[in-house]
Amino acid sequence: MRRVDEILAHNRAFVENREYEQYWPAKPQDKRVVIVTCMDARLTELLPKAFNIHSGDAKIIKNAGAIITAPFGNIMRSILVALYELNANEVIICGHHDCGMTGIDPRKVVGHMVERGVPKHVIHTLHHSGVDFDRWLTGFEDVKSSVEKSVDIVRQHPLLPPGTPVHGMIIDPTNGKLDWVVDGYEYLATSTTVDL
Repeated sequence: MRRVDEILAHNRAFVENREYEQYWPAKPQDKRVVIVTCMDARLTELLPKAFNIHSGDAKIIKNAGAIITAPFGNIMRSILVALYELNANEVIICGHHDCGMTGIDPRKVVGHMVERGVPKHVIHTLHHSGVDFDRWLTGFEDVKSSVEKSVDIVRQHPLLPPGTPVHGMIIDPTNGKLDWVVDGYEYLATSTTVDL
């Protein structure tokens, strides 16, 4: 049986047996946070448990490395929608130790694209059309610095609601331990707002 056929067969039984009911929010959602984290499979169940987040408590946005590189990209758009339209009022960027984006080499990724069948002329055309593969496929050398950089991009965004705390955390994917590396409350308490 093909993989998607297996998924759909399971889904039919899941719906018929009403297994979805266990995932309905049991209480009003009170956490009101948006979390940007990594797509690492180890975090799928661990992160919500480590944060004590239940169904509906948080908006969780995942990408490779919990990296925000573009202030007007899809990740930032999702953060702003969560803050303005989906009742979130704090942001947490949560990287993790032992991340696959540590030390990733964009040139090797492009090489793997070519090995998997993307024609070299396509890579060449994209490069000369302005696609910066080094920036687009970037990883990081240090997860703490990466989290701090992503926090700064969110915190400095011109459309971020004033007074929104933006925190940075790192989770251990083996046991769920959280390290708080950027305190958004402290930043707000020590920063000055200039009204124009």
